[in-house]
Amino acid sequence: METSDFRWWHYFFSSCLLAVSFSVSGQITSVIEEEYPSPPDMSSLHFYLITVDVGEDVWNNFGHTALRLFDESSNTDTIYNWGVFDISGGVLGFSWDFFTGVMDYRLSLSSPSREFASYAAQGRTVWQDKINLTNPQKERLYQRLMWNIEPSNVEYPYQYFFNNCTTKLRDYLDEALDGKISSQFAENVGFTFRDHVQSHYQSVGFVALSLDILMNSNIDRVISEWEQMFLPLQFRGYLRQMVSDVAENGERQMLLSDSQTILDFSPPTIETNPYQIASALLFSPLLFLLLMVKRIPQSYYANYSNLGLRWASLTWRLLGLLGLIMMGFSGIYGLLMLGSWFISDHLDTHHNLNLLLFWPTDILGLVMGFRWLFTCKPWPMTHNNEPFINYYLLAHLVGITVYGGLAFFDLSAQSINNVALYILPSIFLFTLLIWFVGFESAKNKNSFF
Repeated sequence: METSDFRWWHYFFSSCLLAVSFSVSGQITSVIEEEYPSPPDMSSLHFYLITVDVGEDVWNNFGHTALRLFDESSNTDTIYNWGVFDISGGVLGFSWDFFTGVMDYRLSLSSPSREFASYAAQGRTVWQDKINLTNPQKERLYQRLMWNIEPSNVEYPYQYFFNNCTTKLRDYLDEALDGKISSQFAENVGFTFRDHVQSHYQSVGFVALSLDILMNSNIDRVISEWEQMFLPLQFRGYLRQMVSDVAENGERQMLLSDSQTILDFSPPTIETNPYQIASALLFSPLLFLLLMVKRIPQSYYANYSNLGLRWASLTWRLLGLLGLIMMGFSGIYGLLMLGSWFISDHLDTHHNLNLLLFWPTDILGLVMGFRWLFTCKPWPMTHNNEPFINYYLLAHLVGITVYGGLAFFDLSAQSINNVALYILPSIFLFTLLIWFVGFESAKNKNSFF
């Protein structure tokens, strides 16, 4: 088939799929309209966008969005909150579900006083904006909410970028406005999901560093304005730019108006760059240990380089502590990345290039770290395990070199520059150091393997 023919068929099938999707969407909307009748006086319904600033806890560092509905005719005032999750199974159960990607969030309804009291206890700023909708737009949004509170529809599979408390309201509001939000904000913004993750977790540096390591190239593509609305503050900012279909005195109003600050608190304190802290904590003791390396007589023990450490009671304990930290974190990160690749629905943690640096099997090196810490002596190798240890360390160095090359020549779709700049040098030097001084050879000192 020629290229022109292929394109024709591609456009043909794309058009068919688009037509079918619109047809299905229209059928679903009509069913909702039939099953969930609206109040007789739609002008008595008033919708408000509730935007909550970021908090100190890991799970609220992106902020939060909710919808407030006040009905004058019935004098009811309700907050619709799509950010509720169940932890009744305990911390371990929730952690396992989170790791495997089984994250069922649900819509909950509560009073404004109760909702705002919760945010006040967390010390989070809250803004409220009136959403100016025509009566038909109010009706569509109201019917969608009535559909959503059905027991069979109240839960949804949470995804932090594509299906969260903010995107639920974004999609419902876009539906009520006949797609005006998605059509008006379709341009690329020049930012990636990784940029936003790093920006919003500046107040919890260890989490920011860990997420940067554990997430793959899926979050490194440039996103659109529509996708950027997964963030509550961004969503509010875009809506404040839109003009409503509601006219007053012959002039159309803005979509959001009557802005109020319900609660006002200082934002979380931003910490120092976590990579700079990690680099200093790892590189400083490594540099000290390298300065403590000395050549030793063969009578002490035979290793490949006849190198040891001065001030053995101090330096071996320091090497042991450093080994526990580096091999522990390398093993844990490696296990999380490898495990999520096979058993997790979080696609953003699959096929991670950082597995070249952080190996799951490094967790076994904790045993060696404890020996260095408590005995102040190298690990005694046998004729059976010596080839494996040497090839293992050599493979580590090859992986580090390949990783550094990918970063230096910008050959990776995954953003790895921070890891390569701040973490890789310490891993490289640590691997060389333990290879030369951390093991007692079982063979003749002149033998390389």
